[in-house]
Amino acid sequence: MNMSLRHPLAAACLALATLSITGLAHAADTAVSVAAQTPELSTFSRLVKQAGLDATLNSGAYTVFAPSDDAFKALPADKLDALAKNPDQLKALLSYHVLPGKTVASAVKENSTPATVSGDKLALSKAGDFVTVDDALVTKADVAAGDSVVHVIDRVLTPPKK
Repeated sequence: MNMSLRHPLAAACLALATLSITGLAHAADTAVSVAAQTPELSTFSRLVKQAGLDATLNSGAYTVFAPSDDAFKALPADKLDALAKNPDQLKALLSYHVLPGKTVASAVKENSTPATVSGDKLALSKAGDFVTVDDALVTKADVAAGDSVVHVIDRVLTPPKK
């Protein structure tokens, strides 16, 4: 049976296929791709790739507390330079900003201490609509990233010394 696009059924099938492809492309977003597309997370995005953490964040569901560009600017320049030159240290620092699984802001308990992908515990809390993580405030919550979620924070978190 030869159906041209002038046939209503063929046109409908093409429209459905286009919608499916568009939907699948959106569902394939990851924390890495969303950070790369978010202007205020350009430093975080660059450092995630530099640390080699992008492979991890592309491989499952995560909650990412991503420091804004302003948060990174607040760090002493020499500290940021030292981190950029040491991928292992950089990966350890950034891993402290990531929880396994997807946790949206509304699911945050009043006081909890979930383990990060680095194995350290974060102090996570919620008061009204405000969510804090350690000493940082979530300034933009629930940025959808496929199976993951990104929360923009106003500080770079410091993992506990071991």
